[in-house]
Amino acid sequence: QVQLMESGGGLVRPGGSLRLTCRGAGFSLRSWRMIWYRQFPEKGRELVAEIDSAGTATNYDDSVKGRFTISRDDINSIVSLQMDGLKPEDTAIYYCNLPQRDYWGRGTQVTVSS
Repeated sequence: QVQLMESGGGLVRPGGSLRLTCRGAGFSLRSWRMIWYRQFPEKGRELVAEIDSAGTATNYDDSVKGRFTISRDDINSIVSLQMDGLKPEDTAIYYCNLPQRDYWGRGTQVTVSS
């Protein structure tokens, strides 16, 4: 059963931008700590960015610091990942996660290629 829904992935050229969004399937994301992960082919998932329940604290993997921004819109119950300055090595499937409930989405493919 899918509890979270990601969108916004696609094909972009190096240096380009994408904005990923995550929504709950029939429930609000308000007041939940949320995390974005990504998974490379034949590798495990790695944490990309996380945001606390209040939206006041964020954490990023070193590889995306200064390029990616995680944010939340509790009015519309959306958690977003703004990705700028994309590189080919950012190519992966990106997943949204609600860790306290172990909720996951099906992921959205991001491909960075010229």
